[in-house]
Amino acid sequence: MYKAFATLHTLIRGAVLAFVTAPCALLQAAPPAVDQSKNEIAIVMSQEPQWLNTVKATDQVSFIVLDHISEGLMTYDINNELVGGVAVRWELTDDKATFWLRKDARWSDGKPVTAQDFVFAWQQVANPANAAEYAFLMRSFTNGEAIISGDMPPESLGVEALDEHTLVAHLTSPIAYFLELVTFISFRPVREDFFRAQGQRYAADADKMLSNGPFILTVWVHGASLRMEKNPHYWNSSAIRLDAINVPYITEDPNARFNLFMDNKIVMATGLDKSATSMAMQKRQKLKSFRDGSTFFIEFNHRPGRATGNLNLRRAMQSVFDADALTYKVIGLPGNIPAVSLFPEWLEGNSQRLVEDFPPPAVVLDPAQGRRYLELAKQELGVEEIPPLSLLLSDTPSSVKQAEYFQDVMMRTLGLEIRLDRQIFKQRLAKMSAGEFDLVAAGWAPDYIDTMTFADLFTSWNLNNRGRYKSKSYDQLVRQAQSTTDKYLRNQAFGKLQSLIFEDVVILPQYERGYIYVQNKQIEGVRRTRVGGDPNYNYAWIEGN
Repeated sequence: MYKAFATLHTLIRGAVLAFVTAPCALLQAAPPAVDQSKNEIAIVMSQEPQWLNTVKATDQVSFIVLDHISEGLMTYDINNELVGGVAVRWELTDDKATFWLRKDARWSDGKPVTAQDFVFAWQQVANPANAAEYAFLMRSFTNGEAIISGDMPPESLGVEALDEHTLVAHLTSPIAYFLELVTFISFRPVREDFFRAQGQRYAADADKMLSNGPFILTVWVHGASLRMEKNPHYWNSSAIRLDAINVPYITEDPNARFNLFMDNKIVMATGLDKSATSMAMQKRQKLKSFRDGSTFFIEFNHRPGRATGNLNLRRAMQSVFDADALTYKVIGLPGNIPAVSLFPEWLEGNSQRLVEDFPPPAVVLDPAQGRRYLELAKQELGVEEIPPLSLLLSDTPSSVKQAEYFQDVMMRTLGLEIRLDRQIFKQRLAKMSAGEFDLVAAGWAPDYIDTMTFADLFTSWNLNNRGRYKSKSYDQLVRQAQSTTDKYLRNQAFGKLQSLIFEDVVILPQYERGYIYVQNKQIEGVRRTRVGGDPNYNYAWIEGN
């Protein structure tokens, strides 16, 4: 997913987009980090959520909230183990998935969560009128592709409610990762009567949404604060130990977050940069690290009319970009490692990691070769000089620092002028969606635990493919991997995809991100996760309560 993250880049889970910022909004008489008497904690968010409509949500900030207030058929427990959520039992065959729902699953108004709530939600994701960027996930169901193309009505999607508590999904092909897939935000239920009653305001405010998860969003002061309170109707409420989670601060600044932590205003400060990490060490704070599973990269605009659609121009940039220098010298934080592929190092292969079973082609840094590629690009484009290229990014200091490094390398080695287009979070997302860039500092985080969550990113049908890269060979390899549950055959296809991404220079891999963070000693049970909203406080508790 492209996600909006607290530092460096934004992946809109995702999502991974790049380089986000937001003002710091401090409340009057804000709650303390830990209020033991009220059994509440306070946290910080990097941005205000963009969408809390599960049909359309794409960014990591929204996912953090949604993973506390909504639940799908399957979910993850405190140990990150896949377990039943709304589903109490399930059965999968090559062409069908059946789920039996818990009869005690309830919405926050006390009404039951039914199989029809899932049917309606999935139809809305597939419905082209909603322009959901994750609509492509519904291609897995019978008639899904035709619905997304506008050739069939959403009601014909291959999913049905046999009764209130039995849901059947008809699949176009076997899906090895289907149980993991339905944990994702786009597969959460939506109750039709409430959805239609709210109209265009659905999920735009705290009172315009229903919850079926551990918490309820009770306060949403736009641009300033949020509050989530324990949902008494949640089927597993006895396992939820916090009574409320306050979000009294919104700031992208790592130093501001660390200062809030030191002032006992928030329970965790994550995504610390060099300066904040140094301050933490000086103050003898215990540093923790977490690699969130995401890969960051420079994405090219492949649309007709863009200079970056030229393969030799992309090869020229590939020949001079040093991911090691960016990771170790520019970013310079423990936990980050240079990216060698779209596929991060933690993904499983056949007998070992995928990047070990299928080593990605190595980038050979060769400025002289890069200049030869550049001359070919000029000839093919019919220009004496490549016009200035725009690099879209968010306006945080760390994001700008990384972009300026890229800008310097391209000018110094190739004489290419890169102009930085710094944008605030929402405007950046809008410009990415509209394709208003030559290059964009982007990234991707897993939506579910399977290599396919990265592999299908650059298919022609995926709207998260912001640069609109198109390749029949790429699409065919993804379809091969989607059509079988055979681990060996799937990984063979992924290995070929990895080579194709390199040969076509679809992206310039930068780094796999690791977080440095500090956490209040009174808080236990915080779940760090590669999928969904991270961090997750659903099962957290205050020590001593």
